[in-house]
Amino acid sequence: MSDKKIIAVMGATGAQGGGLVRAILSHPESGFVARAVTRDPNSEKAKALAVLGADVVPGDVDDIESLKRAFAGAYGVFGVTFFWDHFSPAKETQQAKNIADAAKATDVKHYIWSSFEDTRNFMPIDDPRMPTLHGKYKVPHFDAKGKVEPYLAQIGLPSTNLWTSFYWENLIFFGMGPQKGHDGTLMFVLPMGDKKLPGIAAEDIGKCAFGIFLRGGDFIGKTVGIAGEHVTGAEMAATLSKELGKTITHVSPPFEVYRGFGFPGADDISNMFQFKHDFQEQFVGARDLNVARSLNPGLNTFAQWVKENADRIPVPE
Repeated sequence: MSDKKIIAVMGATGAQGGGLVRAILSHPESGFVARAVTRDPNSEKAKALAVLGADVVPGDVDDIESLKRAFAGAYGVFGVTFFWDHFSPAKETQQAKNIADAAKATDVKHYIWSSFEDTRNFMPIDDPRMPTLHGKYKVPHFDAKGKVEPYLAQIGLPSTNLWTSFYWENLIFFGMGPQKGHDGTLMFVLPMGDKKLPGIAAEDIGKCAFGIFLRGGDFIGKTVGIAGEHVTGAEMAATLSKELGKTITHVSPPFEVYRGFGFPGADDISNMFQFKHDFQEQFVGARDLNVARSLNPGLNTFAQWVKENADRIPVPE
């Protein structure tokens, strides 16, 4: 055990981190072992990872000293933050820097940062096409992550920026599954028009991250974009209709209408979809399916994911 390289995984009880921990544990021949970092090692999810064979240790993104203890002796660290816990881009950026600083302080050899584009590199902050949020962001949960990438280079942390995609699990947990319209018909609401949405199963993000660690230094200093498939809203609705056995129609409201839906973060999410729509070529182009499949040969398509998760997707009666 002692000659194996330790990968310390932030967000180990969450979607991405949990996927990476399980990927490492399912390949004991890889030379890596998983150290699951979590705020509460006594939670049911943490205990489940321990049962699978992970070393579960405490670590808090707001406490850099706890992160240093969690990363001690690790070869690699997977860093991820969760904006939707607090909706504060400033807090997310600080948490991201805490993880990076702790990784640097403990001489980590390979750091993977789960990130997104800083949309302000594509659209000036005063661009009137899209509202500016929190005074200085276009898509806060993208920009707060993306702005950390130059910092990783600045402090000399050997890093890979992993640009992820829309979780298909959002249809289960984020209220983005089929909705019933006023006329009783089922709708899949996605404000992307006829543009393609890069999406991925959350578990596949962890598996792709594992693939990057397996490749050693090949991806250090690089940005890697991943997706399981690029699909339009109409294609997603057709797949949902087939697998769920109900007629579901794609509906694409205008961005300004979507912003007014009123759920927490609606303005941020609407701006995100507009960014993906307006900068379709760049956003899709950064997520080469062949690259993702080379890292994770078992990569799921949307249809495969829906077939496997059909009974978990809420569908109104």
